[in-house]
Amino acid sequence: MEPTHSSNRILMPVKAWFIFLTFFAALFLDMIPFGRLTGLPDFVALTLAFWCVREPFKVGMGAAFLLGIVMDVVSASVMGQHSLAYVLLGFAASGLSRRILWFPLSHQALHILPLLLGAQLVMLAVRMIGGAEFPGMLYFLSSFTGSLLWYPLTYLLLMPQYQPMEKDVNRPI
Repeated sequence: MEPTHSSNRILMPVKAWFIFLTFFAALFLDMIPFGRLTGLPDFVALTLAFWCVREPFKVGMGAAFLLGIVMDVVSASVMGQHSLAYVLLGFAASGLSRRILWFPLSHQALHILPLLLGAQLVMLAVRMIGGAEFPGMLYFLSSFTGSLLWYPLTYLLLMPQYQPMEKDVNRPI
């Protein structure tokens, strides 16, 4: 089991505009009306967990709170349910970031699964306190699909940070 930080490629620092763009894309994906399709992950929660693990000093609980407020307004849900869940998710992901990054991607996904399940449990508890009914066990399927998407999401979101393998003398970096 080889840690992920032993790659020969060096990552460039992530740009703040790219993080903002990924959150905007995740919000857009969460706003697409898929109907009653079960198992769709919460793309904002997954992206938030990714950036809290990869960049805990740039993305934290403040971004989680703001994204939660936006998701509450967009989804017309109980105000504060996404915010509370995302803040707890951001706190846990930032706190465990050094541990999670030590493992290969397949094991990282196993670490992300309980974080996503915890966020879903918090949202479900807030909804049920508000008087909603239990949606059934298939409600938790989205955490498992989100965990499965951890592997391709990591490569997709880290792609702009990779330096080229060959060095071009005419390029400054």
